[in-house]
Amino acid sequence: MKVREGCVYVGVGGHVVAINPSTGEEIWRRKLRGSPFVTVQVQGDTLLAGAAGELFCLDAVTGTIRWRNRLKGLGMGLVALGGPSEIEVAAAMAAAAASAAAASA
Repeated sequence: MKVREGCVYVGVGGHVVAINPSTGEEIWRRKLRGSPFVTVQVQGDTLLAGAAGELFCLDAVTGTIRWRNRLKGLGMGLVALGGPSEIEVAAAMAAAAASAAAASA
């Protein structure tokens, strides 16, 4: 199963919800923690979500929790996520491939 094109992921009320942007239909919903704030970041077929000081890794297609990290000793606050976007990763890979091709020519 592939990640749905343009799927919107919403973090709210301790849940992550996958929404079809064309229809507004809910595709799946996953309860994480009781925190009202949930942060989300998509990385390919992986969805990272932070809630109440805990980090979750979900399958972006099914919403199944793959793993969780309680981030022990860091409290129960808001979890901010960061990292390169898919566009930045693709551009870096293309540049590395072009550089390797030029070096071998």
